[in-house]
Amino acid sequence: MTSIFLPYLYTGGVHKHGLILELLEDLGGYIIQKVVTGTEVNLIMLIPEKDVHLVKELSKELLGVLLKASLTGVEIAVVSPTLASHHLPHSACDVAEYLRHPGANTNMIGLARGMGRRVSLSMDYERKLINEHDIAVFTFGSFSDCIINKKPKLFEGIEIPIVVTGGPYLKTEDVPGADLYVGGIGRVSHRLRQKNETDALDALNEGVGKVVDKIRKQLAKDPLAILPARVMKEIENQVPAINRVLSPAPITMQLNGLRVKLPYDEYHERLENLEFDEGVVLSELANISRSKMKNYILIKIKSKSDVGFAI
Repeated sequence: MTSIFLPYLYTGGVHKHGLILELLEDLGGYIIQKVVTGTEVNLIMLIPEKDVHLVKELSKELLGVLLKASLTGVEIAVVSPTLASHHLPHSACDVAEYLRHPGANTNMIGLARGMGRRVSLSMDYERKLINEHDIAVFTFGSFSDCIINKKPKLFEGIEIPIVVTGGPYLKTEDVPGADLYVGGIGRVSHRLRQKNETDALDALNEGVGKVVDKIRKQLAKDPLAILPARVMKEIENQVPAINRVLSPAPITMQLNGLRVKLPYDEYHERLENLEFDEGVVLSELANISRSKMKNYILIKIKSKSDVGFAI
């Protein structure tokens, strides 16, 4: 029977956090990300559902905090129309930061030609880069007419779910092409710290969480041939070079794959030939291609129906 894994975030002292890592390994769980800041450590984990209580007990003993991280294993593109100051204010940074709290990995993308009603569009390269993610969050400004009539042009060619933020309070159906609209997050010249602003960010996280749940339910109908977390673990074990990567999240998990931050030309064959205990290699289970982001390697796992089996 396939184990069900639940995503959690552990926050606690660096001292003795190795006990959490050892327990997780014994339980057959996965560490998705480990971030050490001074004397504190943050661990994003996938824990077998039946063993969550054991990790909770140990966390309590270590005086740490264990919280559900609903967006673990999700990579989100936070898209601004341009990099200009009137399109990329503090709010876009706060959106990206706030989405990380429940475990998401976020990349900020500023489009080259999002300005001006007549020339507002995205380049083919930008669309392909956005489509490599699980979800696209477009951060717009404070004018209803702009959000409803102009900016949806930027959604053309986007194949992943689209979440839109803006200042005015609109219905999702008012914004053509959007899967979700969240108001109260407009263009401001300060960090979003007021009560109504943090409430809007909470609503954004909750809404994105529901979009992710829909994607997961869709994937459950035809499961992936292998868990992204297992591929991640095997890369860490079999490709030592990944441990020397200085970029944040050297292996970024997605709902249906991974982004590996190694040069494509040098390492794609090594990943294609990655072996699993069942006697199959990764190229049989996934499509491996060159990412539009910094020549990284993009792995998109095939579904069980495509491969004929799952491991």
